[in-house]
Formats: sequence, structure tokens, C-alpha cells
Amino acid sequence: MSPVKKFTAGPLSFIVKHELWDGNIHDHADQGVSIAVMADVAGKETTLLRFNCFDLEKSYVYGPENPDPQPAVSMTQDDLPETLSGSGQFYRMDPITDGNPIGWTIRTLGTKLPKMLERAGYPQVAAAANMAEVRDVLPEVEACARELFAAERNTVKHNRGTHIFPAGNIRFGLEMRRQQGGDGGLAVHVLTDIGGATQNSYVEETEILAFDCFWQAPHYHYGPRNKNHRIYWDKTLVEDPLGWVFEQFENRKLGAMIERAGYPGVAADLDLEKIASILPAIKEKARELQAEGERLTGHPGLPLEPTPNLAGR
Repeated sequence: MSPVKKFTAGPLSFIVKHELWDGNIHDHADQGVSIAVMADVAGKETTLLRFNCFDLEKSYVYGPENPDPQPAVSMTQDDLPETLSGSGQFYRMDPITDGNPIGWTIRTLGTKLPKMLERAGYPQVAAAANMAEVRDVLPEVEACARELFAAERNTVKHNRGTHIFPAGNIRFGLEMRRQQGGDGGLAVHVLTDIGGATQNSYVEETEILAFDCFWQAPHYHYGPRNKNHRIYWDKTLVEDPLGWVFEQFENRKLGAMIERAGYPGVAADLDLEKIASILPAIKEKARELQAEGERLTGHPGLPLEPTPNLAGR
């Protein structure tokens, strides 16, 4: 579990922690750092403000636990959009104008905190806040948030696969995977060389996409060694995840997925014709491995023994 750091300034506490969100489970695929402003309200430790400093989710919330925060717009209640009424008034940061979300959050807390606390519905806490103490502690909050953003990032290094298919500047690896808890199935790894020419000793083969076609919790990773944004398939709609994977490849979605994983240069150099020519052989071997898992364990692509990742959190 990621550490939770607490910083105190008079009646206020600043809670900093790393969070991992999975698509179709926690909301959307994302991860980053949250900064919460908390205080004792009627004997209960209460979140007054929350700032989401994530890869994609850059937002802040007034009064997440307040059933009736005060709207600060000149509209009638009937006219208020859903995100500005009721509990937890929600706003997006604009990454173009606001810049880095951690930096923006710290600057905002140092200048606007009392007004934000009033807006969140806690005027008494706002009046009691000592801004000199707040500004003294904010550098520590910022340093902690930046450290957790980098140090606690969830990434994973899978095995490259037991069957490798070169396809231009990328290669596909197929592997029968089994986790310690028993879930598993066929994995499709998309690999490339990062960090230099292949003749250099420091070049590194990097997994840029991973598709885990598991029998219990099938999911796929954008950039397992980069952002590692995970999306879980809806098994009601996607009954054959492996078939779905090959459908994306055949429909030439691979380039866009590689860009989304954070590797636009690799996407630009794809040889789509080469990939199309090798796909039939990959599909044939993949289905053979699924059948082997069915024979061994009763689940497609699932081996008898666990296959640990090379590295992961």
C-alpha cells in the first residue's frame, strides 16, 4: 500500500497520497497524487477540499463530505449544472493555462485557501486558519507530492513471452500467464527497443502495451513501464478478449494505442503491412496456447504453475 503523508498547520491537515485508478473499476485509467485539506468538524476528521493531481484527472472538489456547500455562481438552484450543486462541487484544472497540477495546487493553497474553505461550507475553519503556518508547511507538502508522484508510480515489468514474432520496429510476445491467486490466461506483449540503436549495450527492450486475456479479470495496460494505465474489459460485452485484441490490430488501431501509451515515435515508425502479414501466424499460435491452457487447467491459456512478473509493485 502506498504511504499516506500528513502535514499539520494549526487546525488544518494536508494529506498527500498516491492513488491508482483502473478503468471500469475505479472510474477511468489513471494515477497520480491527491492532496486533501482536512480538519476536525463536529468531532469528525473531515475532508474539506480535495485536489486530484493525476496524469489525466486534474481537478479539485469543494466539500467532498459536505452535503450543502455554497455555490459561488449567480444561478438559481434549478439552473445549476450537476457538478455545481449538492455534495462535492467539482472543477477541472486546465493543464494548458494552469500548468503542472501539483504546482498549481500549492500556489492556490497559499493564496486562496480561506476563500475556498468558505466556498466549501466551512467558514469557521476558514476563520481559524493561520495562513502563516500554512505557507510554512506548503513547501513540505509540495516536495512530498512530487516525490510520491514519481516514486510511488505503479508500473510492471512482465516477462517478454515464450513465443516472439518480429514485425518491423516492434515485436509481439505470447505467454501463458498465471498469477499467484490463480487468475491468468494468454498474454500478448507488444515490445520495442528503447534508449538507443540495437548495437548499443544500453538499449533496452521495453513492453509498450500488454493485453492480459485472463479468465477472471481480463485487462490491458497502456505503457506498463511508463504510465501503466490499466483498463479492465467488460466481460459481458467482450466475451473473447483475445479476439478483441486481434480486432484492434486488424483495424489498425495499434498506432493510436502506442501513442496513447506514450511512444509516438514508435507509432510513427510502424510498418502496418508487415504487421498485417505476421498476424495470421500470431493468431494461430495464440489460439494453440489457449487450447493448451484449456487442456491443462480448464481455462484458456492458463498454465499449471504461476509465472511471476520480472518486476512490479
